[in-house]
Amino acid sequence: MLAGILEPTDGNVSGAPQVAFVAQDQTHHAWMPMSVDEVLRMGRYRGLLHRLRSEDRRAIDTAAERLDISHLRSRRFGELSGGERQRVIVARAIASSADLVLLDEPITGLDLPSQEIILHVIADEAARGAAVVFSTHHLGEARCADRVVLLAGCVLADGTPEEVLTPALLAEAFGGRMVSDQTATLVVDEHHHDSDHHPTTELSGHLDHHDHSHHDHSH
Repeated sequence: MLAGILEPTDGNVSGAPQVAFVAQDQTHHAWMPMSVDEVLRMGRYRGLLHRLRSEDRRAIDTAAERLDISHLRSRRFGELSGGERQRVIVARAIASSADLVLLDEPITGLDLPSQEIILHVIADEAARGAAVVFSTHHLGEARCADRVVLLAGCVLADGTPEEVLTPALLAEAFGGRMVSDQTATLVVDEHHHDSDHHPTTELSGHLDHHDHSHHDHSH
């Protein structure tokens, strides 16, 4: 609905901001015979009759510098690594100078340098006054936000990271699945380990092992 793709089933969405959207998976674009520079220019596309002006070129140049992809502009987009492709797509979105920037898991599966660059750019976009909304399963990424909405088929919590990213709420949201943090992989453990205690829901800080048949259950 924020992107203007779906209509609300109830209520209204007011306003018509300029929207930039970054999808999670860019592999479906890899076949396109386009250069990085051509992909970046798409961020300033305003219709068939629009020709790039000096302000458009400055916006593209600045976005390329911020995402550290200036040296890739003559390369074919499909030849790039996953992290490089994602930085190009984020740069394209940033070049549009949109009022609302939407990103679907923008750093999932990327190399650490690409993650750091993209997170810095997200913070800078918010600082310039844009509304930035991103989805994530990474707790470290979520902690960078000003506001977090925790979802599990419904809204479980809405507030600051400190209010929302608590062990109890995360256990309710993720059940027995794994949650990735920047420092460790957390396992939500709904099984009590002491028969003398009543069953409780606990968030366990287990490291991810290949053999899930046994874990060190220290908390």
